[in-house]
Amino acid sequence: MFFPERITGIKDGDRVLEIGPGADPHPRSDVLLEMAFDDPVEYAKQFGHNRPLATQKELVFYDGITFPFADKAFDYVICSHVLEHVPDVEGFTAEVFRVGRRGYFEYPLAYYEYLYNFDVHLNFVKYSNGALNYMRKSDSHLDEFRPIQEFFHKTLTQGHTKTIEDLTVHFMEGFQWDAPFAVARTMKLIDVCTGSADVPLRTDRQLYTYGPKRLLKEFFRSLARRGEYQ
Repeated sequence: MFFPERITGIKDGDRVLEIGPGADPHPRSDVLLEMAFDDPVEYAKQFGHNRPLATQKELVFYDGITFPFADKAFDYVICSHVLEHVPDVEGFTAEVFRVGRRGYFEYPLAYYEYLYNFDVHLNFVKYSNGALNYMRKSDSHLDEFRPIQEFFHKTLTQGHTKTIEDLTVHFMEGFQWDAPFAVARTMKLIDVCTGSADVPLRTDRQLYTYGPKRLLKEFFRSLARRGEYQ
């Protein structure tokens, strides 16, 4: 989790569910929910941590479809770095909204994927104007940039994380919610990207025409104009 300070809506006495906690559950979580994997190798890939989960909290496994909890069983649901993994985003978020009254979502943005391209991540995700848009990575031109992604991915696995640390707010997104909201799949790359008031992103037609090179160029151009990247 990159923005734990954004989780401010948990009240005294709230029952808290955390989905996909990784190796470090949030200290306020009461119940942890993990997807059950028959293949331990696949679980390790999805888990994404070098050390196992060690906890005294209640740990529950589910089948990847239905959460084994009653409606509104939890006051708050933490879901950090899970949405990019799930094959059925609408179904998954519907379950989150069913069992929780409010909560927190966090995930990587498209720019992070265009640099590092994790194979276990299936979706680009972006919350905007009260709705969550997602796009299948397989519907994009992401793999055209595979050689440079392999280079960046290797630097990340070797501990070179300064780029992420310097640009975290541009690579990751996290927000609280108080009520269910619309979730929709898009085929438009622009729907899962961000711009800025002074340097907006190109049009959807141009993003599709020029693919990942133009996307990254526009992203870093925008940062440079605001003095955030040299």
